[in-house]
Amino acid sequence: MALRLDDKKAVVAEVAAVAARAHSAVAAEYRGLTVSELTDLRKVARESGVYLRVIKNTLARRAIEGTEFACMKDGLVGPLILAFSMEDPGSAARVVQDFSKQHEKLVVKLVAVGGKLYGASEIDRLAKLPTKEQALAMLMGVMKAPIEKFVRTLAEPHAKLVRTVAAIRDQKQAA
Repeated sequence: MALRLDDKKAVVAEVAAVAARAHSAVAAEYRGLTVSELTDLRKVARESGVYLRVIKNTLARRAIEGTEFACMKDGLVGPLILAFSMEDPGSAARVVQDFSKQHEKLVVKLVAVGGKLYGASEIDRLAKLPTKEQALAMLMGVMKAPIEKFVRTLAEPHAKLVRTVAAIRDQKQAA
């Protein structure tokens, strides 16, 4: 069923609003996937904070115009599904990559981050980016390491003294 002009404008406005807030975008060809498989993909995407949309390429070009994903315009060819990461930059890539491992018919075509277009092979690098919680944990670990080392250094003379006294005690008891 064809969309009326008002419906097309609403779809373009919706996708443009999402693209303006998104961290990254992935375009994948879904040719050959069944309806139930697409439903499963949408469910996984919704749970992961990824906006997923099947949209006509002409409407998609209009929607991403003026956003940092305008670099994808020329690559929007064929039946594509657009995935926008809303929470962290790697979430859309993780969802699409995990799903494409189980369903070979989902083929990644475009990856865009920060106004730059990357090839489909770069989805691995994007999917391996840590989530916000993981990045904060890594940062806290890096910040905590020097303090831990300092405390261990301060405690070492006392610990060495205790080990020495314990060794002398054990030596006298053995004798």
